[in-house]
Amino acid sequence: MVTFKLLFAISTIKEWHILQIDINNAFLNGDLNEDVYMTLPPGLTTSQSVDTGAPLVCKLQKSIYGLKQSSRQWYKKLTDALLQDGFKQSQADYTLFTRGTDDDFVALLVYVDDIVLTGLNIHTLQQVQQSLHQQFKLKALGELRYFLGFEIAKSKEGLFLSQRKYTLQLLDDTSFSGCKPAKTPMDPRTKLDDQQGEPLTNPSAYRQLIGKLLYLTLSRPDITYAVNNLSPFMSTPRTQHLQALNHLIRYLKGSPGQGILYSTTSSLKLCGFSDSDWASCPITRRSTTGFCIFLGECLISWKTKKQPTISKSSAKAKYRALAATTSEITWLQYLLSDFQIQQTSSAFIYCDNQSAIHIANNPTCHERTKHIELDCHFIRDKINNSTIRLIPVSSTLQLVDAFTRPLPATTLTSHIRKMSIYDIYSPP
Repeated sequence: MVTFKLLFAISTIKEWHILQIDINNAFLNGDLNEDVYMTLPPGLTTSQSVDTGAPLVCKLQKSIYGLKQSSRQWYKKLTDALLQDGFKQSQADYTLFTRGTDDDFVALLVYVDDIVLTGLNIHTLQQVQQSLHQQFKLKALGELRYFLGFEIAKSKEGLFLSQRKYTLQLLDDTSFSGCKPAKTPMDPRTKLDDQQGEPLTNPSAYRQLIGKLLYLTLSRPDITYAVNNLSPFMSTPRTQHLQALNHLIRYLKGSPGQGILYSTTSSLKLCGFSDSDWASCPITRRSTTGFCIFLGECLISWKTKKQPTISKSSAKAKYRALAATTSEITWLQYLLSDFQIQQTSSAFIYCDNQSAIHIANNPTCHERTKHIELDCHFIRDKINNSTIRLIPVSSTLQLVDAFTRPLPATTLTSHIRKMSIYDIYSPP
């Protein structure tokens, strides 16, 4: 979904048209064309006389629809059709296809049989629709308004992406529609572990709810850290975890329509914020990496994830976070080149740890850094070739704190406003 948000941001800034197409992939069942009959393979004989001209019936032992290879076969057929139509498949994201240049540029993003089509020339987009219609049964849904649970609202300021309907349905399913809202997604005083509280009698309900919240984080960066902290306990959830989960749902009740605003006045320059806590997990003592990346003012990528190994110092934990942020920015630069947007200057990464910045800028090996894995040091190559540039930032201005620890209500509100996260459905 990062590619979708990047395409969404670029389309908003460049004022491209965004259309939606739904394709009927019924060919997997053999009913793409009602006038096509099944014929016997060459060389196969039958005792039944065919002189009467009556069509034969072939017994289908197993349908490809529903099998493991069905999705791959469908994707291969659609890919072949797009490549024959002149599209080029992205090497950074195989679901992205592009064609043309300048005013005739078209970007096409595929999710199974749902397609988002964007470009500056509306007539070119309609021609692409007609070309696909000749090979598939499709339904042109017009301007993008609703896609995979995401609601898109358009205004003079830009485009607004949210999952309001999805959130309201979640509140209704959990009977929290009339609850008292909470001010934060997670109480800063809460410390979760796997020992306190009694095991839940019905852990499946907890797991289902976590799965729904994981999908909600695609448009709600403010709940990403809380969901990440609750996810490790899905195998054996306890009452303490359920209480924290209920607190998170009460927070959603206060702003069900909250989402991300993509401004039309934004620039096309990449920048990111990177940070990490240190040994915050009471069970594994692993640190948590957090980053958020902007295209101008548009938030397009964010992540909260535990680091794979234990860090011996806070500087090492933050250096690992810098390496993860650099990897994401490098991938986004590849995607931007597919959109024919070249980054002429270095991408800025803001970090509040001077030790981590010095380790990245100075390619030396000494006693305190010799245990750091080599794959983390590729950040130095990116600095040397001017792909990225590390910028020190004050801890009070570090936006990514919302992805590494629970924040009080005032600090959280300030941070999410700087990320252009609003609730356009709530009264001013």
